[in-house]
Amino acid sequence: MGRPGPATQAKRNRERSKKERQQEKDEKRSLRKELKKERARIAADGFDPDLLGIQPGPQPLTPFES
Repeated sequence: MGRPGPATQAKRNRERSKKERQQEKDEKRSLRKELKKERARIAADGFDPDLLGIQPGPQPLTPFES
């Protein structure tokens, strides 16, 4: 049997890179889907967890800011 020519190797490399790009896109899609669910949950609760515990006005200094 002969060795495959460069055209076959090039096609295999193209298909491999295409598959990798598709996997990356799928991962990004699933991440966006999870973030969307998280945002919907936060909106349903009615408050932003980043702002939890913050009072209006000047904030007290943390030990690292003194």
